[in-house]
Amino acid sequence: MITPAQLPPNPDIKKTAEYFDVDVKTIRRWISQGRLTAYRVGPRLIRVDRASILKLASPIGGAA
Repeated sequence: MITPAQLPPNPDIKKTAEYFDVDVKTIRRWISQGRLTAYRVGPRLIRVDRASILKLASPIGGAA
């Protein structure tokens, strides 16, 4: 599993999936739902915004 410190500035979908410990299809679904911000770089390469990854992974409720 990747820690936040090991996460590159704009990881690809595979690295993002490793960070969340989910399948690549889940990351693609989250991008299409708007839960994650991603950018297409070239005809096939997609990069995910690091800030949106960290925001999605932030704790909620009483956890500090």
